[in-house]
Amino acid sequence: MAVGARSGREEPEERQEVAVDGDSGRPADGDGHDRTGDGDGDGTAEGTARKQRSFWKELPLLVGIALVLALLIKTFLVQAFSIPSDSMQNTLQRGDRVLVDKLTPWFGSEPQRGEVVVFHDPNKWLEGEPTPQPNLVQEFLSKIGLMPSADEKDLIKRVIGVGGDHVSCAKGGPVKVNGKALDEPYIFPGNTPCDDKPFDVTVPKGHIWVMGDHRQNSYDSRYHMEDKTKGFVPNSKVVGRAVVVAWPVTRWATLPIPDTFDQPGLSAAMGAAPVGLGVAAALPLVLWRRRRLTQVGTDG
Repeated sequence: MAVGARSGREEPEERQEVAVDGDSGRPADGDGHDRTGDGDGDGTAEGTARKQRSFWKELPLLVGIALVLALLIKTFLVQAFSIPSDSMQNTLQRGDRVLVDKLTPWFGSEPQRGEVVVFHDPNKWLEGEPTPQPNLVQEFLSKIGLMPSADEKDLIKRVIGVGGDHVSCAKGGPVKVNGKALDEPYIFPGNTPCDDKPFDVTVPKGHIWVMGDHRQNSYDSRYHMEDKTKGFVPNSKVVGRAVVVAWPVTRWATLPIPDTFDQPGLSAAMGAAPVGLGVAAALPLVLWRRRRLTQVGTDG
């Protein structure tokens, strides 16, 4: 048979496949588009409305999740605080927003010398200070951690001494920690380390001694030595360490520990105790070993 010749029976003509839209059951063209003239992907005008309604139904859920995450972050990780005074100039200016690390205290971390920390009022340190009245929006934002709360009585100062430290400052002299003089370049220009209020204290265990960088404009530990707290702040009152100036953006900066707190011998007073305990624990073992060696030598 010649190629291309017809056989005795007629072959059925090839039929074009017609796509059918799965929702409407109506035919669509070859690329899946509806050909009924509705202009909608699913063949009905209600399809688009259904998609829009589903988005608006999901929006409250997304907002709710965002608020819960913000609340968790505020409670356990980071919180923003506003600087209400000039007591930490020039390190911090009035109106600055700082971010405070609240995570590390959950793992047992304690305040360290040189850190800038936020702490709850230990014992009416802020008594008589005016409290700003926030509006409804500010109250809402403060609850989710996007703005500092006006109801919380918090202060921000620099840690100078920790538990066990001997901290002193004579008029005309520098601040000393365990006998080591501090070089304090962060002090406000024109201020003296403590001429307005000299002091000589030993910090109890579990407490800190705090001072503002604007020494002549800071009612810090020095001015509460006659109070119930004796000027010391319990570690349990510390909210966390301020780690960065986040606002305004022109003042963005980190808040590291100054080098003066890393000088050798600053922790000598605290470091001597563990060494002494180690020697005391090792001494009986050494004496027992010498006695055993002596007995072995005698028996031999």
